[in-house]
Amino acid sequence: MGKGRIRQSIAHWPLSISEYKWDLRQTCEAAKELGCAGVDILQPADWRLVKEYGLTCTSTNSSLPYPVFKRGINNPRYHDELMEHSLRVLRQCRDGGVTQFIVLVGYKWNDADDPSSGEISLEDGMTNSLKALRILAPEAEKAGVKLCIEHLNTRDTTHEMKGHPGYQGDDLEYVVDMIHRANSPAVKLLFDLYHVSVMHGDLIRRIHQYKDVLGHVHTAGNPGRGELDSHQEIYFPAVMQALIDVGYDGYVAHEFIPTRDPMQGLRQAVELCDV
Repeated sequence: MGKGRIRQSIAHWPLSISEYKWDLRQTCEAAKELGCAGVDILQPADWRLVKEYGLTCTSTNSSLPYPVFKRGINNPRYHDELMEHSLRVLRQCRDGGVTQFIVLVGYKWNDADDPSSGEISLEDGMTNSLKALRILAPEAEKAGVKLCIEHLNTRDTTHEMKGHPGYQGDDLEYVVDMIHRANSPAVKLLFDLYHVSVMHGDLIRRIHQYKDVLGHVHTAGNPGRGELDSHQEIYFPAVMQALIDVGYDGYVAHEFIPTRDPMQGLRQAVELCDV
């Protein structure tokens, strides 16, 4: 990176599930070579390796068993397990210097794995989510950690990691309303450019609109969640400039699923976002 006004990092999971099957050392080596600040969405067991490379873990989550995005704060059925996992990882964040913790709203069904089990209403989902946030937020504040609630798209049905039909936090305004109602400086928004583009578009205007709650940013090309290249519709330099214009100083993590040589795509992404 030349300008370094955007603090960039690389999400490891898309590289690990792609046909290239990168291990964490490969991701760390790429981040180091490209001048990135760290590696994104890692559990505590991986933080030491990242530190060996002089990098930081730029976000983590509850460590619930995969798929973590299904069992979220909107469903009281999962609250006990979710709170136990989340509070433990928050304590580890405090000691490990990790400052972003991703929170998932969860799927709208009473049984997150069974659409026939009936739906949690948006109102109940909000109430349940706020109950969970009132437990997590004080601990996050003590630990100096941002709880970043992630908005995900429900439109893409081609791949379980490209879209999440059934996710209750698919409306950005609903998620932002939740953040405002939580009324904690620790509760922020994970603004995933790919997911917001799929569901709403109008990225630059929305960055300005929600500048006060931005906590973390993810990138990927739309459509397809692939590279940040000419085959997708987001013009990332302008979006990055908007982040700078509103004073965003958090991380921008590249979370695309590679369709070609990962290093080539990562280098392109880093260069595009170095504005």
